[in-house]
Amino acid sequence: MLDATQPAARPQHAPADHPPIRIGKVGILLANLGTPDNYTYWPMRRYLNEFLSDQRVIDYPAWKWQPLLQLIILTKRPFTSGAAYKSIWNHDRGESPLMTITKDQTAKMSEALHARYGNRVMVDFCMRYGNPSTKSKVRAMVEAGCDRILFFPLYPHYAGATSATANDQFFRALMDETWQPSSRTVPAYFDEPAYIDALAQSIETAYAKLDDRPDILVCSYHGMPERYLQQGDPYHCQCVKTTRLLKERLGWQDTDIVSTFQSRFGPEEWLKPYTVDHVAELARQGKKKIAVCAPAFSADCIETLEEINEEIKESFEEAGGEAFTYIPCLNDDAAHIAALSKVVGDNLKGWLE
Repeated sequence: MLDATQPAARPQHAPADHPPIRIGKVGILLANLGTPDNYTYWPMRRYLNEFLSDQRVIDYPAWKWQPLLQLIILTKRPFTSGAAYKSIWNHDRGESPLMTITKDQTAKMSEALHARYGNRVMVDFCMRYGNPSTKSKVRAMVEAGCDRILFFPLYPHYAGATSATANDQFFRALMDETWQPSSRTVPAYFDEPAYIDALAQSIETAYAKLDDRPDILVCSYHGMPERYLQQGDPYHCQCVKTTRLLKERLGWQDTDIVSTFQSRFGPEEWLKPYTVDHVAELARQGKKKIAVCAPAFSADCIETLEEINEEIKESFEEAGGEAFTYIPCLNDDAAHIAALSKVVGDNLKGWLE
């Protein structure tokens, strides 16, 4: 991943007492949401406090939200969230699945990009919440000689609560640098043909392994308050377009696929239909065999492994559903790594050819 082997040197024509520096490399910094360091109470509380204190995630006034968060939510929620994380935890490596998968993605991205660009690039990852922090990784890249950094939030779709807050944190990290590297941020890539093709391949592979074809594929996207859509957030439109592009790539009919939204939080109305309710309605309508995928997630995490594969599955089965198939996220699949590498290459133009 991070390659800091370039030796530091005194700039040419500089005085003898000039400090040695490293320059000339391009850093590629992948970013994902984050993960607690452990599923026990205090690590969970620290993680949830950072996450739920982000104004991009919960935009209520601090005077109104923080007392509720600190005195009520963070007293109880670390226990329930911790239990959910424990049920999916990678005990062999002592970390969450999101951390394991992100490390594997980064290693494969590093291999692919070094094959193309050689030692002119270095690749690493950071998390918006928790560790490794964005600030620490920006600092490490600057120290290693990166005078340009491409920041890549691993969210196919743009949303204020995902891509924007990751970029915010990146910009905050740059503010602390004496000599700021030039920087670029990667935009949403939901309509990148290579990404759509990777999604389609994963679905075709999963369907080929089933004895009976599902009656419908549910594309379950992470939700957000409807109010955010009215304020101009493009997330909903990008999700719906992803489903359409996927349907067209698969050659399916409208009745073969549907978009839904999960992970509702708080009293507001969120984007609909809600996945947990809609799968139950599908079962009551006679669609007894369904498959569910999560195109908004680049890596399996608590929302897919626990929420979809447990809570949403249970809702479907309690309503009379008989066969529930969860299709994993693209994770470190070769087609996904190739798609992400293409996005990186497109965004490095002018820096590296």
